[in-house]
Amino acid sequence: MKFSTNELYNAVVISFTGKLMGGPEAVDFHNKIEDYLKSAKKNVILEMTNVKYVNSSGIGNIIRAFSTVKDAGGKLKLAGVTDKVEGVLSITKLLSIFELYNSVDEAAKSFN
Repeated sequence: MKFSTNELYNAVVISFTGKLMGGPEAVDFHNKIEDYLKSAKKNVILEMTNVKYVNSSGIGNIIRAFSTVKDAGGKLKLAGVTDKVEGVLSITKLLSIFELYNSVDEAAKSFN
């Protein structure tokens, strides 16, 4: 579960690459979310364009991040979700929970 972060407009962008699963990187991911929330950055975008695979732990990490951001008064949106990941979100009935956007740019602009 590799990720990088940057900021675009008024949003934090966390970009994942490879396989979205659990492991030590999941702790780093959640710590990064907490750091952004503590610094009053509450608009979060998870970019999924380069995610090749997601398992139940990966879905759990996304749900945990969503809940953490929501509980802090923020919003979390998904961008560039691949067909494979969208299929998993559909099977798990999570498409109704998340806001999906084709690109990070579209997701960032939607916060305005």
